[in-house]
Amino acid sequence: MAGDGGGDGGERNTDALEGVRAILFKPSESLDESLSTRIAGANFNDAGLGLAGLLGSLASTGFQASHLGDAIDVVNQMLDWRLSHEKPSEDCDEAELDPKHTESVKCKIFLGFTSNLVSSGIRDVIRFLVQHHMVDVIVTTAGGIEEDLIKCLAPTYRGEFSLPGTMLRSKALTDGSIGDMLFCHAVRNPGLIIDIVQDVRLMNGEAINATPRKTGAIILGGGLPKHHICNANMLRNGADYAVYINTAQEFDGSDSGAHLDEAVSWGKINGSAKPVKVYVYTPSLGSDAFSVLWFAYC
Repeated sequence: MAGDGGGDGGERNTDALEGVRAILFKPSESLDESLSTRIAGANFNDAGLGLAGLLGSLASTGFQASHLGDAIDVVNQMLDWRLSHEKPSEDCDEAELDPKHTESVKCKIFLGFTSNLVSSGIRDVIRFLVQHHMVDVIVTTAGGIEEDLIKCLAPTYRGEFSLPGTMLRSKALTDGSIGDMLFCHAVRNPGLIIDIVQDVRLMNGEAINATPRKTGAIILGGGLPKHHICNANMLRNGADYAVYINTAQEFDGSDSGAHLDEAVSWGKINGSAKPVKVYVYTPSLGSDAFSVLWFAYC
């Protein structure tokens, strides 16, 4: 009896094992490698790797490195696009039929960044991009402007990140040092008026009147610059290319953390675009992102 029971138990164990194996092990499916990226990191044994090779390896590294690699690809698409790549529409202008003209028409690139980047050394990279006409439209906060003015007057030095609350300031058009100066000026010399409506009209016009050019958005951080650029591009049925670089999450309902799908649903990003979001903090990795843009132009 004991032997018979043991035999039944052995069969049950075997059956149970086969059931577990069926759950754990699934038949492999053939993969078209031409449509997939094989995961592999940078080969530091290669003496000729260089920065370009290192950046090129990001897309195959995985996780956020791959997101940054995808962002590089999107930025390159912005830089490479020419109107000559598009089929002329039936109602196009005569100039759009001139190959020389269409080859000269590039993507209009919107660059948005928060004021803390200007406080850091990334300000110098932004200056380079503007100096060499690598971006077309810039959106930042009042802090971004005042920090730039401060650096024009005197150097900025490294200090401590944690300071007493009375020494910290938040930035917006009037919520910052510029706002303080505007207040003092208005008290002493009444009559100064800043036309915000005209400002948003000009900003939206940059997007609306970009046609037949495509538009691209590179947004470092969130808040006002992110929304201003996205909202302007919504009025032209969305940006054709978009790269977000920030750490904001969507669970708190903030615009800063809004997912790329939210922008597509509103028409801020065109439905045919392949936008990328990189979850990194811009001061720590923003320089790399700008290096990508700089190297792409070079």
